[in-house]
Amino acid sequence: MDEHLDSLIQRERLELSTIQKRAAAFGIDELLLSILMVVILWDSIVSASTLESMIAVTNNFLLEFMAIKIVYHTFFTMQYGASIGKIIMKIRIIELSTLSNPSFLCAFNRSVFRVVSEILFYMGFIWAMLDPYRRSWHDRSARTLVVNA
Repeated sequence: MDEHLDSLIQRERLELSTIQKRAAAFGIDELLLSILMVVILWDSIVSASTLESMIAVTNNFLLEFMAIKIVYHTFFTMQYGASIGKIIMKIRIIELSTLSNPSFLCAFNRSVFRVVSEILFYMGFIWAMLDPYRRSWHDRSARTLVVNA
């Protein structure tokens, strides 16, 4: 356990978000981003004649989709301290050094490592279930904490 983090949480009366709330926020964000992807690719999806061609359309858009995720999470984390899913679930991200919304670089770092964690079979998210402070890889790299709003 990290004594500095323990004292910070206690001193500021922070309440860590539960894994269930974080998972629900993740699901909401993924649903919103998936709907956006379908809207963007609608013409290509409709014109695809087979399931394989539909899969090819989405696979060809993979890098752009990752970029959209990074922009989405960076913007909302920096601007509001939470993505739309986190806002709905009433949780927020704080930068440990300031206890406020993460800076641009912090939010960007967190967003990039979030996508990396997804690529690596969601191992960073699984890590959060084992961490006493519920920090995922992207929280650790950006020095952030997810707390109840």
